[in-house]
Amino acid sequence: MSSENIVKLDSVRELIKSFPGPEESAYRAAKSHETNLTKPQGSLGKLENITEWLSSWQGRYPAKIDIPRVIVFAGSHGVTAQGISAFPPEVNSQMIENFKNGGAAINQLCKVNDAELKIMEVALEIPTRDFSSEPAMDDADCSEAIAFGMSSPDVGIDVLCLGEMGIGNTTSSAAICHALYGGSAKDWVGPGTGVQGETLEKKIEVVAESVILHKPMLKDGLEILRCFGGREMAAICGAIIAARLSRIPVILDGFVTCAAAATLHALDPNSLDHCLFSHVSAEPGHRTLLEKMNKTALFDFNMRLGEGSGAALAINILRSALACHNGMATFEQAAVSNKI
Repeated sequence: MSSENIVKLDSVRELIKSFPGPEESAYRAAKSHETNLTKPQGSLGKLENITEWLSSWQGRYPAKIDIPRVIVFAGSHGVTAQGISAFPPEVNSQMIENFKNGGAAINQLCKVNDAELKIMEVALEIPTRDFSSEPAMDDADCSEAIAFGMSSPDVGIDVLCLGEMGIGNTTSSAAICHALYGGSAKDWVGPGTGVQGETLEKKIEVVAESVILHKPMLKDGLEILRCFGGREMAAICGAIIAARLSRIPVILDGFVTCAAAATLHALDPNSLDHCLFSHVSAEPGHRTLLEKMNKTALFDFNMRLGEGSGAALAINILRSALACHNGMATFEQAAVSNKI
């Protein structure tokens, strides 16, 4: 099913049911070669797991990362009208210009990791509705944004890194997580871009009351995405879906990206098996979210920028894993005695 066929959320639900699994022959080839390299088995820890994961989801052996791409989706959130952010909504378009001019952190991380950066505005000039009084999107809005995201990954890229930009989207993320996993709103709400004091208390209040307001509609992850998410978050879900269908491994960024992905995980726990989680954000709800999904991040650097910064930083970890796997000698090649 192509993105043109995604006109309602039921189409997305059906598409997720048809997700392909990993390519077992590629996995076995990577696993077999790993056992013959000149090192004790398991001594490279997660690096060994990464090479096997890359092969199984690229569907080829050996895996490679010659063409990595970082996509930053940008959207506007109507809930900012409630005064829950430290920055005004116009920062969205200002930061987009900064990305395009090469002045943001993600630009530098893409340069140093030799990754293409693509900025995709998702109806940036049209904020979602204020979810403190009505659902952020209707079925058609959410479906359109998912379809937009599905059109973003190009066949031929080796790994896709996903990030976001959207003033107010940590509030959306907290509401999504609260709706998915319960607890109290305070468990999920953090400072975002730096709110504190009365503004932080307002943010907690908005999330708590909004989840109660929309509770009758929250039948699954996609309805939760529709009620609380931003268009950029729906587009992230679309990119994850398209990558799975095209056998492109995905690296997810921080709290917002993972909250969007969690709505797919709620539909099918296997739907994110082709995704790696780059880092643990300093936004407190992110660590709890990863625990709820039973996912482990590659690193914890106390980052909370968004923009795909953590995902881009992870590219070189994947390249390092492949370099060891593909470049090391086997015991036979090096004339080194193997374990007795």
